[in-house]
Amino acid sequence: QVQLVESGGGLVQPGGSLRLSCTASGSIFSINSMSWYRQAPGKQRELVATVTRGESTNYADSVKGRFTISRDNAKNTVYLQMNSLKPEDTAVYCCNAGVRTTEWGSWYTYWGQGTQVTVSS
Repeated sequence: QVQLVESGGGLVQPGGSLRLSCTASGSIFSINSMSWYRQAPGKQRELVATVTRGESTNYADSVKGRFTISRDNAKNTVYLQMNSLKPEDTAVYCCNAGVRTTEWGSWYTYWGQGTQVTVSS
């Protein structure tokens, strides 16, 4: 079994910063891409950023230049540094990861439970 646990959410004023972390644990042989998603009340879930195992990155247009995704493969952890936060960034942020539990096994996508980010004065 594989678990993903996020941390780092909270309340921040507009223009502030937060750093989210997501650590995968359990029966892990290899992790492929890792991503952050968010979902605001009444809105569809949105892909925020993705980082591949080779550390190539992609971002939603709404966060380019403000958010930075990174990973530490030795720690099975993905980070999301969020700067210049806006009220519209308020959402539950979840991470996911493509994981293989054995050398020749299939890839499965696992999700964390999410962490709340609220941007408000």
